[in-house]
Amino acid sequence: QVQLVESGGGLVQAGGSLRLSCVASGRTFSTYVMGWFRQAPGKEREFVSAINYNGGRLFYADSVKGRFTISRDNAKNTMYLQMNSLKPEDTAVYYCAVDSHFAYRGPAESEYEYWGQGTQVTVSS
Repeated sequence: QVQLVESGGGLVQAGGSLRLSCVASGRTFSTYVMGWFRQAPGKEREFVSAINYNGGRLFYADSVKGRFTISRDNAKNTMYLQMNSLKPEDTAVYYCAVDSHFAYRGPAESEYEYWGQGTQVTVSS
């Protein structure tokens, strides 16, 4: 059974930083694309960032480019999202997701087969 578990969320002041982690189990994800999405209250879930199977290609939404950094450690089946210069509009539940392809296919939710339960990030002004 595939399981994705996010951690690292919390409450932070604007301008602060958080590091999210997503640990995958039940399968070896070293050949898969992994990504982060978020959903703010009253809004649809949106793409944040993605990383290809070996970390050689990174993808970001315009809203987080230059502030967030995605990475992965395949030996640990773990993906990270370093979030710096956080803004109140970054407040959301953050989800990790896995696309069982080695090449990035785009930011659509439908490309991702496996999802975590989410971790809350709250940025106060």
